[in-house]
Amino acid sequence: MERVDVYLSLGTNLGERDLNLIRAMNLLDEAFGMHPERISHIVETPAWGFEGPAFLNMCVLYRPVREGSIEEQGLAILRKAKAIEKAMGREGSARFDEDGKRVYEDRVIDIDILCVGAYKIETEELTVPHPLIGQRDFMKKPLLEISKPEIRNAFPDIFA
Repeated sequence: MERVDVYLSLGTNLGERDLNLIRAMNLLDEAFGMHPERISHIVETPAWGFEGPAFLNMCVLYRPVREGSIEEQGLAILRKAKAIEKAMGREGSARFDEDGKRVYEDRVIDIDILCVGAYKIETEELTVPHPLIGQRDFMKKPLLEISKPEIRNAFPDIFA
């Protein structure tokens, strides 16, 4: 039974932020049928890409059983993450302005897939490693804290 390292970023800037992170992890535990192998410290950062309340952010590492191809695994994880976001009250999906630029806004929870093992995934729905890790210290620093050497070696540009 092969397992794959799944690194997720959790962020929240609405409501009881610390409880939002705990609830998201509890729901992820249920979805994966396990507790995370590693958990980063929580960092507080200003909203990124818009004006809003500060975020609490963290990274977690789960090791679910690999089911199917890496692309199938990544998409299954994405579906679980989106279902948890919806269950916690996040409305809709990403919005874009008339120029096609992403519109960022407040959220109860945001779950991003940062890495799925040392693999690259490029589908219409999912790009892994997450393409903005290098620009977002709130992802990069917690990820560096919990990442295994094989991830840092596979994607040295992320951690530069």
